[in-house]
Amino acid sequence: MTATTQVRLPFVARTVPYLPLGLFAALGATLAYLVRLPCRSGGWNDQVTTYTNFCYTDIYPLYFARQLATENPYFADVAFDKHVEYPVVLGEVMQVIAWIARLVKPDAAAQGALFYDLTVVLMGLCLVVGVLLMAAVAGPTRRWDALWYALAPAVVLAAYINWDLVAGALSMGVLLAWARRWQVLAGVLLGLAIATKFYPLMFVGALFLLTLRTARWRPFLVTMVAAAGTWLVVNVPFMVFAWDGWRRFYVFSQERGVDWGSPWLFFQHKGWPVLGTADVSILGMASLALLCLAIAVLTLTAPRRPRLAQICFLALAAFMITNKVWSPQFVLWLVPLAVLARPNWKALALWQVAEVWYFFAIWLYLLSQSPLSRDDLGIGDDTYFTAVWGRLITIVILMAFVVRDILRPDKDVVRQSGRDDPAGGVFDEVPDRFTLRATA
Repeated sequence: MTATTQVRLPFVARTVPYLPLGLFAALGATLAYLVRLPCRSGGWNDQVTTYTNFCYTDIYPLYFARQLATENPYFADVAFDKHVEYPVVLGEVMQVIAWIARLVKPDAAAQGALFYDLTVVLMGLCLVVGVLLMAAVAGPTRRWDALWYALAPAVVLAAYINWDLVAGALSMGVLLAWARRWQVLAGVLLGLAIATKFYPLMFVGALFLLTLRTARWRPFLVTMVAAAGTWLVVNVPFMVFAWDGWRRFYVFSQERGVDWGSPWLFFQHKGWPVLGTADVSILGMASLALLCLAIAVLTLTAPRRPRLAQICFLALAAFMITNKVWSPQFVLWLVPLAVLARPNWKALALWQVAEVWYFFAIWLYLLSQSPLSRDDLGIGDDTYFTAVWGRLITIVILMAFVVRDILRPDKDVVRQSGRDDPAGGVFDEVPDRFTLRATA
C-alpha cells in the first residue's frame, strides 16, 4: 500500500480562481456609482430630482446634517439629535474620510462631494472584499454563487445609499474565519461587525444553537469572549469621553417609530386593531422572539444538523421582517446569506424582482408625500404597499425553502455535492450531542 500526500498549491495559484469574481465585483461597484451619477452631478441638492432619478444617498447630506464639515462624530458640540446615529466603527469611518475631505478641499460644497467620492471608493472596495470572502466561504464547488453578491440588481441599486457594505465585508470575514477554525479572529471580526451595524448580532444566536447541538463549547466561548472584548475596546473610550454621542445610536434605535418599508407601517396606515395600534417596539420584539424560538426548535429537532449559513439567514430574515424599519439598503445584509443558505436561482430571482420594485416604489411614494406632495410624479399608498408586501412575501418564500432543506437535507443543493457544511468550521462533519428529536 502506498501512502498519498495532499499537495497544497502555492498562494498565488489558490487566488487565481478568485480574480474573475473580484473583477465582477468591481463591475458591480462601478455600476452602482453610475446609478447615482445624476445626483453626483449636482442633483442631490433638489429632492424632486433626487427621487425622480432614483439616486438618493445618505452619504452626501449627512456630511452637512451631522456637522462633519466642521466637527467630529460623537465629540461634536451639537444638539443630541444631531449626533451621528450609527455605531462607533461607522462613525470613525465617516470621521477619517471627513478629515481627508477637509484637508484636501477648502470649500464646504467641494468637501461634501469629495466625502461622497471617497466613501464610494471605500464601499466599492468593501463590496469586492465581501464578494471574495463570500466565495471563499462557499467553497470551491460553489465559488461562483458569489456573483449574486457582486451583480444582483438590488445590490447595485442600493450599494451607496448608506455605509452598509462595511458591515457586509466584516460579516463575511466572520463566517470565513469561523469556517477556517480561527475562533479568535472570528470573534474580533464579529465584535467589529456589531460595532458597525447591529445586525451581525443575529450570528451569535445561530452559533449558540449549533454549539448546543454539537457541544463544541470551547470554540464558541473563545469566539464570544473575543467578540465581547473587541466590542468593548472600540466602544468604551467613546462611552467614557463622549457619552451623549455614543448613546445616540441606541436611543435613536429604541425611540424611533415605525418607518418606511416595515409591514407595521401598513397596519398603522390601515388602522388594523392591535397590529396597527399597539406599541410597535413591543410587537416587533414579540414577533422576533416567536420566530427565533421557532428557529431554535427547528435547529434542535431537524433530522440532520442545519448548516450555519441556513440558521444565520433565517435569524437575520426574521429580524428584518419584524423590524419597525426596513430601509432599501437592508437588502445588502441579506443577499450573501440568502445565497449561502440556498443557492437556487429561481427563488433568488423572484426576491430580486421584489426588491427592485421596492427600490423604485419608495422614491416614487416619497414624491407624493409631504412636503413634496407631487402626486403627478409619485404613486399612492396602495401601489406602494404592494412593494412592501412583495419583498416580505418573497423573503418568506426563501425562508420556507430553507426550512424545507433543513427538514429534508437531500433537497439541499450544497449538501448534494457531498459537503456537510462548508462554513461550519468545528461543526462540520461532527456528530450530534444534544437534540430534541424523538428517538425510535
